[in-house]
Amino acid sequence: MTSSARRLAALALALGTVLAAPLLPGAAPPARADSIRDQQQWALDAVNAPEAWESTRGDGITVAVLDTGVDADHPDLAGAVREGRDLVGMGAGPGDPTWAAHGTAMAGIIAGRGHGAGRESGVIGVAPQATILPVRVLLEDDDPQREEAREARAGALAEGIRWAADQGADVINLSLGDDSESAHPDPEEDAAVRYALGKGAVVVASAGNGGERGDPVSYPAGYPGVIAVAAVDRTGGPAEFSTRRWYATLSAPGKDVIVADPDGRYYAGWGTSAAAAFVSGSVALLLAANPELTPAQVRRVLVETAQQPPEGGRNDAVGAGLVDADAAIRAGASLTGRDLAPGSGPHEGEYFGPGPREVDDGSGGIAWLAPVSGALGVILLGVAGALGGVAGRLRSLLDRGLRRSGPAFGSRSGWPPDPT
Repeated sequence: MTSSARRLAALALALGTVLAAPLLPGAAPPARADSIRDQQQWALDAVNAPEAWESTRGDGITVAVLDTGVDADHPDLAGAVREGRDLVGMGAGPGDPTWAAHGTAMAGIIAGRGHGAGRESGVIGVAPQATILPVRVLLEDDDPQREEAREARAGALAEGIRWAADQGADVINLSLGDDSESAHPDPEEDAAVRYALGKGAVVVASAGNGGERGDPVSYPAGYPGVIAVAAVDRTGGPAEFSTRRWYATLSAPGKDVIVADPDGRYYAGWGTSAAAAFVSGSVALLLAANPELTPAQVRRVLVETAQQPPEGGRNDAVGAGLVDADAAIRAGASLTGRDLAPGSGPHEGEYFGPGPREVDDGSGGIAWLAPVSGALGVILLGVAGALGGVAGRLRSLLDRGLRRSGPAFGSRSGWPPDPT
């Protein structure tokens, strides 16, 4: 297996495992969609989406979902999905049991529109009027052709990032990651991220699910310019599985999160994949209300308006705090778009640059954070490498995608009934 193929093999669906306990009392048929809405409401409230909807619901914004594909025929996504691209070219297709579960779940969190009269049933996303651009860059964990696809399409992620940027994506959601023992900055992926930022696309990625196994560094979360998202629970506290690293920018709900599935049912999941999707939806709202903002400004606004900031302003567990879509919209109104300039810093060169930054206007802003964070990143990468030998071999983030069970929401044969 080539080095690139081994890297793709470690790309993970960081949503994690669906809870085994039923979400509604008693053994019952699949839960009614309106009860699903009730159970997802806490996460929407946590990011202040209902308040933000008084300003916008994301109309005119395109969010690229680089994942396992998106079921455009799901009733909650009807009319929300553009024609995308399949960069894998093999594996399951629509109607197969291993088709697009993870990608559909992420798309629903971002831009679900519900269904039924008045769309009062099913899943509502953070930005329910945004458009999803699906880009298939890997297969579900239990797809029979997964191993073959890893070898054949090792560069799909970098290609997908560039393609999405060229299609005019305003936001690129990367609810995936590599935190294996061999994880390292990949020049093609890093260059693709910087290309997307230069085109004006905001790049959001999951921080990783390695919080209980040594907090291994995850990519693409670790690339400069990426908004890396950690997961919190209903209390706003860090989820135990969420990776704690220097690159954490923000946090968002990532535990007991309700997601839609191509099988027409709804499941409760956990992971930083979900958290990243909540931030991507929040970015879509921010950009719909303030379309001239640059990626650097979006990042700054989200950080400065985050809820429940930790002592000192940030930490590795939650970044600057819990994303607040409504506060970000209001703060963004005071900014105007600025030209992008190439980044500079200790890694100024062809690869691993700090990404686009705002042109220094002499205002004494926070542009100095980019080179500083880049330098700290390299130092900590070295520390992480040294610790790798002590901690032993770290397994991939690939937690078998979405494991489904529980009588209230049904189960499917072939899916493990319990989390690992």
